[in-house]
Amino acid sequence: MRQLRATGERNRLRIAEPPQQSRRVFLRLKSPPEGGIWGGVRLVNDANGGDNTIGSKPTERKINKLHKRMNNKYSLPKDGGLISESAPRDIIHRYEKIHTKVYENEYEGVQYVADNIVKAIRMYNEIHCSNEVYEESQPFVLGLTTGRTPLGLYRELVKRHHEGQISFRNVAVYSLDEFYPIRSTEQQSRNYRIHEEFLNHIDILPENVHIPDGTVPEDRVSEYCASYDHSVRRIDLMIIGVGEDGQIGFNEPGAYSRSRTRLVQLTYNTRKIQSGAFFGLENTPKMAVTMGIDTIMRANRIILMAWGEEKAHIVQRVVEGEITDQVPASYLQAHQNIEVVIDENAAQLLTREQTPWMVGPCEWTPKFVRKAVVWLCGVVKKPILKLTYKDYIENSLGELLEQGRAYDQINIDVFNDLQHTITGWPGGKPNADDSTRPVPSSPFPKRVIVFSPHPDDDVISMGGTFIRLVQQGHDVHVAYETSGNVAVHDDVVLQNIDTARELGYGNHYAEVEKVIAGKRKGEPEPRPLLDLKGAIRRAEARAAVRSFGLNPDTNAHFLNLPFYETGGIKKGQLTEKDIEIIVKLLREIKPHQIYAAGDLADPHGTHRTCMEAVLGALEVVKDDEWLKECHLWLYRGAWMEWDLGMVDMAVPLSPDELIKKRHAIYRHLSQKDIVPFPGSDTREFWQRAEERTQHTARLYDQLGMAEYQAIEVFVKMF
Repeated sequence: MRQLRATGERNRLRIAEPPQQSRRVFLRLKSPPEGGIWGGVRLVNDANGGDNTIGSKPTERKINKLHKRMNNKYSLPKDGGLISESAPRDIIHRYEKIHTKVYENEYEGVQYVADNIVKAIRMYNEIHCSNEVYEESQPFVLGLTTGRTPLGLYRELVKRHHEGQISFRNVAVYSLDEFYPIRSTEQQSRNYRIHEEFLNHIDILPENVHIPDGTVPEDRVSEYCASYDHSVRRIDLMIIGVGEDGQIGFNEPGAYSRSRTRLVQLTYNTRKIQSGAFFGLENTPKMAVTMGIDTIMRANRIILMAWGEEKAHIVQRVVEGEITDQVPASYLQAHQNIEVVIDENAAQLLTREQTPWMVGPCEWTPKFVRKAVVWLCGVVKKPILKLTYKDYIENSLGELLEQGRAYDQINIDVFNDLQHTITGWPGGKPNADDSTRPVPSSPFPKRVIVFSPHPDDDVISMGGTFIRLVQQGHDVHVAYETSGNVAVHDDVVLQNIDTARELGYGNHYAEVEKVIAGKRKGEPEPRPLLDLKGAIRRAEARAAVRSFGLNPDTNAHFLNLPFYETGGIKKGQLTEKDIEIIVKLLREIKPHQIYAAGDLADPHGTHRTCMEAVLGALEVVKDDEWLKECHLWLYRGAWMEWDLGMVDMAVPLSPDELIKKRHAIYRHLSQKDIVPFPGSDTREFWQRAEERTQHTARLYDQLGMAEYQAIEVFVKMF
């Protein structure tokens, strides 16, 4: 490597020879410069061709900006709600037993946590590390969790390190847990993941990395755990997540408050949730090494993070519930310096979010009024038009009655508002008065794109509406964003190959069987096998849409977004290549309606990424003329449904239409009977879909609307 002479004042670097495009400049500082640890690295970045991050490309900067923009957009705007500045903080937070900060989205929450980590490290170094003793000082100790929750935080910390904002040379890391038994080279191991996602990209010293060892012989595990626990003499800042059953680390329900680092048995539910990463429950470890509750509670400061709607239930129990061993994270209520940082989706069951009228004054917009009235109906078990003055007063909704309308007028207004969401014409009814309809009548027919994250989400989530749009004569296109190839069992592949052999289309059974037998546990699947699995999913998707009259040859588009094609459960980050594919399709079809999966509770994250891809593409085409008369409708997936207070369109399904939808779902044979990644829900997808839409229909019925067999609901984003 060629060395360049550098001159300049303290903390200023001037390169005598401008670097060429292919040249990279590295700077090693023996002691930290003024203005923060590693503050001088930013100047090296300018020398490296003007990049904002060391070792990154200009396109990566664009993607970072893209992620920020998309994350900011992927939060439905609040319509009314608590006026927090109008009431004292202790009143608004009176139900919360842990200090809790709620951010609009994960991105903003991550920024806050990253700010705190950077500030804490800098302050520690300023206090404990002078230039003379920097190398000999005790490092700042950071406790870290793994899993999905901290991924955004890790990316942000790596970014800030590359930008020169922070160095980790004087930081020691202690990880919460590790599966047992497992090798650190296996992709599912906590050790592998935290290195791959974080540690390999920063300047932390190897000797300062402490992660439980999943290979210790079983007869030495107890001794090893005691030694690991003893080594955790101090944790300056602990960053943790929370499991859906209230776990912190692998402290499962029933964990003792005084527990230390130990080997634990994993519950069936935990193993079921983790089984997707291990390609099946049979491959999922039954045990894990974890820090104990007492070990975690020794930390000087704790930040608990939670993102997404699937965490809302447990967040409410942790923050507002009683301390119980059935929710191990509730023990954190006893810590003197703990903070919970969550996004709005994870916060939605907190009292100040779910029923804000109980904690302070509110802005009473029409949708917010509907939310309150629908909630009141559920509390008093009455339809809308039977609510009384007494019902409002006795359930903390007196403020609503002070807005200038009598209770009976509120009832009528909300009833009409909700009734007007119901339509049998999701593409608009031609030649009809559309003043109270959710969809304009013209143009008719419309060009429609249904974005489906996997090759079955279209029919599972909005199959009835999809069928209705096709039968009513609209030009409907379905875009399958990912191949869904990893969600096909090996035996399904062999069955299809055997069928082809039986029909005389070549005997490749032994060849495919050999490929399957050669798979290595925990590693990405071989590309030839993935190609076969992708072909199976495409054939199933074509059969499904063909069953209700859509021509798959012209109107089914398989986008195969690159972020998905890793061969493993963990997917790549969204890039401009993904965005460009969707942009091309949008500009080709110029739709009047777009349907996309607004699935915040998606357990594997692909739906969220696909939503971000659609929004990123819409950002690119925002000035196109056709977009002016286009509307974006969001549906939910197989896990949860929109709250009726948010719904903008409700499409009722007849019994026959429900059967047609079920039969379309049946066409996805590889996803039937044995669901590859079911999470904690053991029902088949058609069962989840039917029970969810029938439940929605019952809610409308209970509120006083017409009784339908099932209802699919949508939220309008624009």
